[in-house]
Amino acid sequence: MTASGVGRDTGTRSARSRALAVLRIRSRALAVALLPAAAAVILLVGGSTGHLPGPGWDLARRILTPVAVLVLLLAAGVALVVARARPAVSPTVPIAEEAAPDLYRMVRDLADRLGVPAPSAIALTPDCDSWLEDRTHPAHGPPPPEEHHDVARAGRPARRAPAAPVLVIGSPFLWWMRVAELRALLAPVVAGTGPSAHPDIAAARRFVRGLDAAAAVTSAPDRGPAHRAVLGGVGWIVRLMLHGSRVHAAEMERGVAAAAADRAKAVDYGLRIVAQEQVGLAYAGWDRLLTRVALPAWRMGRWPSRLNAGVVAALTELSRRDRLAEGFASRLGERPACDLLEEPGAVDEATSLLAARLFHGGPARTGPDWSPVHWGDYPEEVVDRKWRTDAARLHRILDALGVPPSADGPQAPDGPTLARVLAHLAAPPDVTRAPLPSVPDDEDDLAGGTAHGAALAARLTAELAREEAAAASASPGTAMSDPDPVRDDGALPLFPLQPPRTGRELLTDHITAMVCCAAMDTVGAAPGLDWLDGPTLLVGGARATDLPPRVLSLIEEGDSAALEGWLTRQGIRAEKPVRLG
Repeated sequence: MTASGVGRDTGTRSARSRALAVLRIRSRALAVALLPAAAAVILLVGGSTGHLPGPGWDLARRILTPVAVLVLLLAAGVALVVARARPAVSPTVPIAEEAAPDLYRMVRDLADRLGVPAPSAIALTPDCDSWLEDRTHPAHGPPPPEEHHDVARAGRPARRAPAAPVLVIGSPFLWWMRVAELRALLAPVVAGTGPSAHPDIAAARRFVRGLDAAAAVTSAPDRGPAHRAVLGGVGWIVRLMLHGSRVHAAEMERGVAAAAADRAKAVDYGLRIVAQEQVGLAYAGWDRLLTRVALPAWRMGRWPSRLNAGVVAALTELSRRDRLAEGFASRLGERPACDLLEEPGAVDEATSLLAARLFHGGPARTGPDWSPVHWGDYPEEVVDRKWRTDAARLHRILDALGVPPSADGPQAPDGPTLARVLAHLAAPPDVTRAPLPSVPDDEDDLAGGTAHGAALAARLTAELAREEAAAASASPGTAMSDPDPVRDDGALPLFPLQPPRTGRELLTDHITAMVCCAAMDTVGAAPGLDWLDGPTLLVGGARATDLPPRVLSLIEEGDSAALEGWLTRQGIRAEKPVRLG
């Protein structure tokens, strides 16, 4: 037997022994529940047959019989909660075989080469990861086709999910990786269906998943006092069994992973090393695209409908800038894995909407305040609108602070100007006519800047909080309106991309937006999209990369000289009124 075969058998035996340990915990819990009933039956039968006479035995029967009934009722309640609890399932976009026959053919061929059962279905997730997921619970059957965007219309009629697990693939992999790389990357994942088919391992997984789902049910906050009292005892028992099986379950999964990895060594092992390098690169590009490019659009009520195509552009740009990634762009001439899909555009749109829901908490469907945007329209519909909206908010706050308009000549300008902002932030506190609101002492983010900058940042933070609260109250429950039973996303966003922006970051964004508006309205600059840095200003067709440090100098030191010099060199007139959003 080869070393790989020995390792595979060792991993499978280890996983099975741990699975049996988990099942023994279930058996012990059942034995504890039945023990009082068994003792009560013995006492009752002994009394009826005359073998256990006397007042002592009668007292034992009177005490033990109701105790046994209570224990059986409690055990039945625990079993009912565990059986009815719906295990959590990762939110994904299901891909029917009719929508990706080549992809299904590749996965089945890979399973045949590995000698394991093929996954029952394939789904995509907007993340850089891949795994097998058990969806054998009755509640996880396929939803109605109309609930799953364009991709699901090719799905099969609703039926109970088969026993084999579902293969979940990270959507960025399909667009960035080549077909051979994806096959090599999925080999260890698909190999996991072999150990998963073992009855003991499958039963242990179902038991642990049921306990986990029951623990979530018993800890739900929206319950009445009576329900909380009843479910509190059930939850204690469930958590006790879950705690006892946690170590064994973790070791079981390690054994399954070890067996799958050993089995996958026989398929594309060398190519898998190269594919693993692409995983790190894809993760970096995906994270950068979401935080720098998609997040500003989501905050404006628009969701980019081609995120996966965007990650290819972002990684290509990264390979152009970074010499460490130079060799990766040469792979683009090979067949991409997204060609395995019949309609890559429809799949990209579905996963892009799901990404917006998971990482930002947007609604499940498009609407007037939540609509898709294509990359070609991004500069005008997102960047320009964002800058003008931020500039308008900045001037509303200046009006509330009583900041006068600034004019170089004898007559004040007719509209909002950049000069007004520069004059206010550069003015010493004792000469301003605007009252300075108090800034909390615990705002470390605002420490070290000017008094005007700190006051303005505090007002911006409060104003944005009010706007977000008003938007949430105007459309309650929009993020939870999806009836799709496969998507357990009751508390969106599930994975927030970034913590709330600090006051200094907000002030920097708004000052930059005002500068960009002045540049667009006076020298014909244009909004642009940088795949790695997000919204960018194009002056004369080139990115204005030297603007951020000059804005920071104004905010932190109250020195407008550097920014005014930059404006002069670019021909931007700060005293000219700008058009606001």
